[in-house]
Amino acid sequence: MSGVVVVGGTSGIGREFARTRARRGDDVVITGRDPHRTDTAAKEIGARGLALDLARPKEIGDALSEVGAVDHLVIAAISRDENRVAEYDIDAAVHLITLKLVGYTAVVHALRSRLHDDSAVVLFGGQAKERPYPGATTVATVNAGVTGLMRTLAVELAPVRVNAIHPGVVGDSPHWRAKPEEILAGLRARTPTGRLATMADVVDAVDFLLRNGSVNAVELSVDGGWLLG
Repeated sequence: MSGVVVVGGTSGIGREFARTRARRGDDVVITGRDPHRTDTAAKEIGARGLALDLARPKEIGDALSEVGAVDHLVIAAISRDENRVAEYDIDAAVHLITLKLVGYTAVVHALRSRLHDDSAVVLFGGQAKERPYPGATTVATVNAGVTGLMRTLAVELAPVRVNAIHPGVVGDSPHWRAKPEEILAGLRARTPTGRLATMADVVDAVDFLLRNGSVNAVELSVDGGWLLG
């Protein structure tokens, strides 16, 4: 049985990964911003829940004080932000940068003493860093920042392995599932596999990054070749 922590495990891919590991019998802890929602999600998937807001990094250490030894740490929390230079929302930009770069790092800092030589960490980025779109000013920037964060953590935490995963359009995720079919059809047409990535695909990829002891400081794209389209 492994000790697994999923930061951002109350919905979407994070929740699906946590549910998969809990079903295997692992000791899973999930975090979310809202205490009630986190507790409810944890009970539904057979995990333990802790309330934690990555945008309030100074509180992260106390929030994670009850966590024991960590074999696998997945930081999957995201915040969707549409921000353009022409109408730049500074508060929204600072919030997302704090959440995904400072907050991610603060989690690793808080749990560092509970990692061991065979532990592994996976950080979530995203393909906006490679194919930005109007409104992705901050999203593309922080996802590119995840690359630098992953590399420096792999050096500083060695021999703990640290990798990053960059999902493309995940067609059955809550965000994309709500999009009009014509938008999804257009995205599928631009994807060489002819299908969009699924949450199960991403969960499997995260599991691989955590499991394979020779994969370290790697960025893994899960997008069906979408960037080639």
